Amino acid sequence: MKRDKSLRRTLLVTYIFLLFITLIPSIYSVLVSQIHSRQYNQIISNVSTANRINAIAKNDIPAELWEIICGKKEIAEGNQNKMSDEITTGLTLMLMTSKNPQSRGKLEVAHRANTTLKRNIDMLITNMKNGSTVTQNETALDEIRTITALFSDIMQDFIVTEIESAYETNRSLRNTSIILTAIQFLITILAIVTSINSFISVSEAVQKPISDMEKLSTKVANGDLTARIDIPHVKELDTLAENLNSMTEQIDVLIKKNMEEQKNFQKAEMKALQAQITPHFLYNTFDTIIWLAEEEHTEEVIKITKAFSDFLRISLSRGHEWITISQELDHIKNYLTIQKIRYADILNYKIEADESLLDFKIIKLVLQPLVENAIYHGIKNKRGRGELTVTVEYTDETQNDIRFTVADNGAGFTEERLGQVRNELRTGSQDSEKLSSVYGLYNVNKKLKLYYGEQTSGLIIESESGKGSRISFTIPATGDKENV
Repeated sequence: MKRDKSLRRTLLVTYIFLLFITLIPSIYSVLVSQIHSRQYNQIISNVSTANRINAIAKNDIPAELWEIICGKKEIAEGNQNKMSDEITTGLTLMLMTSKNPQSRGKLEVAHRANTTLKRNIDMLITNMKNGSTVTQNETALDEIRTITALFSDIMQDFIVTEIESAYETNRSLRNTSIILTAIQFLITILAIVTSINSFISVSEAVQKPISDMEKLSTKVANGDLTARIDIPHVKELDTLAENLNSMTEQIDVLIKKNMEEQKNFQKAEMKALQAQITPHFLYNTFDTIIWLAEEEHTEEVIKITKAFSDFLRISLSRGHEWITISQELDHIKNYLTIQKIRYADILNYKIEADESLLDFKIIKLVLQPLVENAIYHGIKNKRGRGELTVTVEYTDETQNDIRFTVADNGAGFTEERLGQVRNELRTGSQDSEKLSSVYGLYNVNKKLKLYYGEQTSGLIIESESGKGSRISFTIPATGDKENV
């Protein structure tokens, strides 16, 4: 199984590695510089100390003893012991800090010479206190001068050795510089190789998945919703690849679902159209035409035949789904013309429409089922003459919405039946044919929701038993009168 990669981890490791190898020369240079600097400082300090105690031993001590011998100073006032202690302290300090074996050897010899020198000084002072002669004192002083001369020669050799040590340190520093240059060269090569390797690794991890995603998007754009991409096993891209596959699958499902809904809607629309032009309505219309022709009511025959022809023409409307409000009103006028001839004694109607609204588009065949429902379930079940009114108007002064109303003074709904009808319109049924008498209303309500969505109120039914019903709905009054 291919191991998942992480671009972030790859880049982070690369950056840390490059930073680490880049710091190596700097760390090495700092450490070596510190070491050499301490060596130089120690050498300079030792040379300075050696010169100082050499001057004390060679010049200051003999001069101090001579003044005591000559009587210029009292023995108690002499600083010879202090000078001797200072030499001892300097030698001890240099022995502790010197790392060069030759230098340490010379310091040990100098230390013994200093011990001899100190012993002779003590002997001279003791003899003088015991009353030695001037000649004896001068002889002792000459011996001390000989020892200080020897001590001075030793210190000079020590200084030369330290200088040679400084030279070695300087040469080591030059060698370090060469080594540092070589290290930097190797690090540069290593950094280049690491960068190239990281670039290739990241490019391979990104380029192919992105290319696959680009190909997927092209296929989807061309309509191939079965296309999928392989999961790249790159942490930062896996979720994106999975989402693209899921999105493509969901689009495919939604399109298929939408196509299925469109098919169902077309079937429902055909059923609604068939329901509007039922054989019973056709037979009754043709029977009326025959009866009128037999009675030689020529004008009425022409009127009902023309109305029926226009009714069918608008119902079909060459397969168009949208017609003008004017055409929709003509459709129900033709329907009512036919019904008025048949139910002359019980039906009166009027259509009131704002003329400024007639050119707006509306989804076709939404008013006729409402008018038919008012006649067959309202007016026919009422004693006396029925009144039917169709109104088209703006809902308010903003003129953003149009209200359509079909009102009758028929039998109306009981409160219980009105609740059932509203519930059937709201919930529907898996089998729309089981919606009984509200089938036409259900189709109209569904059609409004499908085409207008949240922009329509859907059917609003107001009714009172024995006093009639009022069914209305609203649609948006868009500025584009060619579509909604």
